[in-house]
Amino acid sequence: MNKNQVLRKALASGELFTAMSAHNPLAAKLAEEAGFGGIWGSGFELSASYAVPDANILSSGTHLEMMRAIASVVSIPLIADIDTGFGNAVNVSYIVPQYEAAGASAVVMEDKTFPKDTSLRADGRQELVRIEEFQGKINAARDARKDKDFMVIARTEALIAGLGQAEAIKRGLAYEEAGADAILIHSKQTTPDEVLAFIDAWPGKVPLVLVPTAYPELTEADIKALGKVGIVIYGNHAIRAAVGAMREVFARIRTDGGIRRVDKDLPTVAEIIRLQGDKYMRTLESLYLR
Repeated sequence: MNKNQVLRKALASGELFTAMSAHNPLAAKLAEEAGFGGIWGSGFELSASYAVPDANILSSGTHLEMMRAIASVVSIPLIADIDTGFGNAVNVSYIVPQYEAAGASAVVMEDKTFPKDTSLRADGRQELVRIEEFQGKINAARDARKDKDFMVIARTEALIAGLGQAEAIKRGLAYEEAGADAILIHSKQTTPDEVLAFIDAWPGKVPLVLVPTAYPELTEADIKALGKVGIVIYGNHAIRAAVGAMREVFARIRTDGGIRRVDKDLPTVAEIIRLQGDKYMRTLESLYLR
């Protein structure tokens, strides 16, 4: 099976599929080695790595090229976070084939206006497009894909925008009707109650996708027991881990006035060279260098 088929089969199986965020190929390789089923090509993480807000500041081309780089180094499916589709339905028609060609197995598109504001910002500008407009964007994404196993996941921000469960259900069902393969329901509440209530009330046939960033106490066992969730995405843990680790190491070096004490706690240079794929390059050298 190719990566697209792996993801579609996993979603159809009823088993919970796990995806870890990544903002570069190295993070993606580490996530695969850790045993995650797939990679979440996070717009938030990539924006953070460039030290700019997650508000469509980075170009679609920058995000697309990073997704291509990530897909080239892992053997597990990549789910690309394309925010609002970088414009209207016409933009979506152009961008989806490019993500498919870059090696993504799915795109997630949200129903906010372009340019978006990040969902978990306390005072963020959360404005949603009309339901009919977003249905058109889903239709455009589905019609633009080349492989029927390439998935289009619709993300509703109704709970993020404070519009309530009824609006979230209404939008989710409308997006399912438009052909979405799954519905991502997002919440910034610090307990899972709002999301659990949505899941309990969800009458749709397609599986749901969760991103439990704001309510971390909800475990994979809890999510699987709900019976309606097909994918759990850990949306920003790679960049947060990287920031925390770098900040600590940098501070220790300044405190110590050197690297003598901190060096023993870091991965070796040999380990980094391994992650760079040095063994494969040496194989090529032995085969082809004359």
